[in-house]
Amino acid sequence: MRDLIVQEPRIVDAPATGLFLLFHGVGSNAEDLRDVGNGLAAQRPQAWVVSVQSPDRSDLGQGWQWFPVRGVTPDNRPLRVAATMPRFAQAIATWQRQTGLDADWTTLVGFSQGAIMALEATQLPQRVAGRVVAMAGRFAGPPQRTPERTRIHLLHGQADGVVPAQAAIEAHAQLTALHADVSLDLIAGLGHGIDARMAARLYERLAPAG
Repeated sequence: MRDLIVQEPRIVDAPATGLFLLFHGVGSNAEDLRDVGNGLAAQRPQAWVVSVQSPDRSDLGQGWQWFPVRGVTPDNRPLRVAATMPRFAQAIATWQRQTGLDADWTTLVGFSQGAIMALEATQLPQRVAGRVVAMAGRFAGPPQRTPERTRIHLLHGQADGVVPAQAAIEAHAQLTALHADVSLDLIAGLGHGIDARMAARLYERLAPAG
């Protein structure tokens, strides 16, 4: 796995202020989210910002993936996600050990398949992050567990033809019913991608308090 360290804390002898783990979409790689990571790094110069590369070669012919998408259906998607979730959780735990930062200090930022994995991680018995941002993502199946002490931000393009915005709307409703701490931002006219408006909203949602 070729994870990309976008930023290490700039002052070596001062405590880090957070761990931001970025997860790309299927058929892509860690480099794809460098610009997003740079924006987060600019906000928090004393934070770790890492773009994590998925472990398997993509079945789309290029890039990497957490689970195969060929032949994926609403029925088999949860099984595919569950099968690879231990590796996803291990990737998070590895960076938490390396940085000395636990779930309270960890933020997961996922796009597309990376967002699916990040959202599903909120359903694990153990808490893995204090915040989760899902851009153009969905739950593999309806969430059943209230993500305790985890704030979730859903960002989605209203013109997304790959993962329809309805998936985010439904996730917001389901999480609200579970009394989760959740927000939803829909970006007008945006397809399956990250534009300047979505990036700006991401940085607003994750801006340091004060």
